[in-house]
Amino acid sequence: MTKTGFCLADNRVPSAEIIADLEFDFVMLDLEHGMFDVETLSRHVPLLLGLGLEVFAKVLGPDREPIQQALDFGCTGVVIPHVGRLAHARTVTEYAKYPPLGTRSLASGRNTTWGPMTADAVAAADAETLSFPLIEESDALEDIEKIAALSTVNGLMIGQADLSMSRGRGMYTRSEADLADMDRIVSAIQSAQKPWMCAGWAPEELDWALSRGASRIILGVQYASFAVGARAAKEAFDSRVDAHR
Repeated sequence: MTKTGFCLADNRVPSAEIIADLEFDFVMLDLEHGMFDVETLSRHVPLLLGLGLEVFAKVLGPDREPIQQALDFGCTGVVIPHVGRLAHARTVTEYAKYPPLGTRSLASGRNTTWGPMTADAVAAADAETLSFPLIEESDALEDIEKIAALSTVNGLMIGQADLSMSRGRGMYTRSEADLADMDRIVSAIQSAQKPWMCAGWAPEELDWALSRGASRIILGVQYASFAVGARAAKEAFDSRVDAHR
């Protein structure tokens, strides 16, 4: 069954409650473009988990510290942007897994329920926390089959808008070339028998994702959704004003 998600850009509690009340399955916290810092992330993750949501952090970049911090704070998984060729993908996804599988640094805390770091805790974290490279660079697409097969990769997210730009096509338009790239990513991750996620802003994208068995689809973005609602209210008002003239 496909899980539904929503992208949050800040730590407003009512936004989180609305998403949970609407029975979304997960949130993606946009640390790369949003307004989160380390302190607010540390406080907000347990609230989201307590509301019954999976929590993915799209981290600041493909670096050790933001990946480890997000997982240490208790995130379900990380979405890692700007992943390049196979060697780069291997290095950055290893930051999300403890040795010997990866190179994540050991630390006791929320990720160990404030108890000591043990061999069982390491094994549980490696099995349960999710590492999803965001495929949005042409370089990553070149090695997509090998990246999907990495033992430190639990799944993939498709970044169709940036991928179109990176591939030299300009803005993403759901062109035949866009869809061909996306289908190649899906084929690679399905061959590796792993899940994948994408954004589904338009009906055409939703139909495409559902027909190909997406495991998670992000249905909206916090500020863009607010803008849609505010715009609709203003347009409704303007039409009533015109009617009363």
